[in-house]
Amino acid sequence: MLVLLAALPIVVAVVLMVFMNQPAKRTMPIAWVVAVLLAGLVWGMPAQWLAGASIFGALNAFNILIIVFGAILLMNTLKNSGAIRTINRTFHGISPDRRIQAIIIAFLFGAFIEGAAGFGTPAALAGPLMVGLGFPPLAAAAMALVANSTPVSFGAVGTPIIGGVSSVLGSPNIVAQIEGAGLTTGQFLHQVGIWAAIPHAIVGVFLPLLVVSLLTKLFGANRSFKEGLEVAPFAIFAGLSFTVPYVLIAIFVGPELPSLLGGLIAIGICIPAAKSGFLQPKTPWDFANRTAWDSSWVGTLEPGTEDAVSDGDLSPAVAWTPYILVSAILVFTRVIPPLKAALLSEAVTIRWSGVLGTSLNYALQWAYLPGTVAFMSVAAITFGLHKMKGDVIKETITHSIKQVIPAAIALGFAVAMVQVMLNSGQNPTDQAGMMIVISTAAGNAFSGVWTMVAPFIGVLGAFMSGSNTVSNILFSGFQYGVAESVGISTIVVVGLQVVGGAAGNMICVHNVVAACTTVGVLGSEGKVIRTNLLPAVAYSLVVGIVGTLAVTFGTFPL
Repeated sequence: MLVLLAALPIVVAVVLMVFMNQPAKRTMPIAWVVAVLLAGLVWGMPAQWLAGASIFGALNAFNILIIVFGAILLMNTLKNSGAIRTINRTFHGISPDRRIQAIIIAFLFGAFIEGAAGFGTPAALAGPLMVGLGFPPLAAAAMALVANSTPVSFGAVGTPIIGGVSSVLGSPNIVAQIEGAGLTTGQFLHQVGIWAAIPHAIVGVFLPLLVVSLLTKLFGANRSFKEGLEVAPFAIFAGLSFTVPYVLIAIFVGPELPSLLGGLIAIGICIPAAKSGFLQPKTPWDFANRTAWDSSWVGTLEPGTEDAVSDGDLSPAVAWTPYILVSAILVFTRVIPPLKAALLSEAVTIRWSGVLGTSLNYALQWAYLPGTVAFMSVAAITFGLHKMKGDVIKETITHSIKQVIPAAIALGFAVAMVQVMLNSGQNPTDQAGMMIVISTAAGNAFSGVWTMVAPFIGVLGAFMSGSNTVSNILFSGFQYGVAESVGISTIVVVGLQVVGGAAGNMICVHNVVAACTTVGVLGSEGKVIRTNLLPAVAYSLVVGIVGTLAVTFGTFPL
């Protein structure tokens, strides 16, 4: 009975979002209320701790929102300045082969945009671009979502990890365990990032090949996997071009830059290779004549006529400069020790130690956050660099604020709910907290196979919330607790949670609706989810196997 009560806030969130189609901005406040009532009435959590955990959660959500707002502001700045049109134009003329175009745009360009902005932006940009080049809109939506999975765990400069997984650090007990293992909390997040990157990369090498094989099977005239497999050499080359730097950056730099820099490096390698015909079949592949397409493939956006690929006024060099600046700033501030130390110093850190008299300690290191040091500062530079008019700048900022408000409500209450559940063990009777109760029960039920189950928990979280970050906020503490109760590496299991949340990106309702809307096939969401369900399951199974091998044969500090 206690297990069911402990799980009730998460169950409420799942039911409202998945079965009643309620948005997260409405669902999460209700789930938070349920968590507060249960923690107070059943667990006996004092009012001081209920309020302190809730405020602490909301403050940590604010840290995440700074990154989200910065990413949205920069993306809107580039759209309104005309830079996105110019960037899209640079992809023309790379190759007449639709399979190569899908790899370059859906996988590589999508990975770079995911690393820079995240939050559904890649599919919203890559999909219309593919339609503009002549892809069936339904194919563009589905393939953009499948391709944008490996990069997601490091999207918006690592927000799913540094903003999502870090929610577990709100528990003093977990922090004590991490420090007892000889790690700082930053090193723990770094290790989680590594063990998200490694399983991701193993699948990611073959992800471009999966994308083009699905493309030719589902949307080709001959409905053939074979036609997709014909570009296996280039597809695997593209996969390696992304995943090799991706893993190395995760290991040697951290969780903020693998997708952004990995995508940028891979674009720099693969576009010249594609233009030269490297590792490509002699005969280009194309879709059947437009008259032979299934009526469900098209909607309100006519293929080959999308405005997003029209000429822009900015040169490619000027259009790409903001992204180059973001990359350079993030690299310099992360790898130059004196600069990093200055940005993290107490002089520029806002702290609240002992929130409302609890042992919870909040810190806002605003000068180091990607949202301020990179996104907002580069957006301000771009206003002048791209010669944007005052009214356009005003509209850009206003629209960005409006866009972030729903996310602020959803994230604020989601993190607050998780912090109440994590800290519900702070009670007069020393009753185990809600998350520990759930984790222990799940560990007992699936003790021998949890590494196979863990990615699917991440998928569920992303499916119901529309976000890898929110999935990690909801379930990282739960996954940590199960791993601890089962006696396997918490680092690997939380890493599998992160990977599963990224795989769920292919089928989460929020992203599917956004992708279908941008290519003009709104109403086809069910078909896209059915199309992408098998790749999402296959992705999760493979990373589960990798995780099982890791905990069986590897040694980890925690």
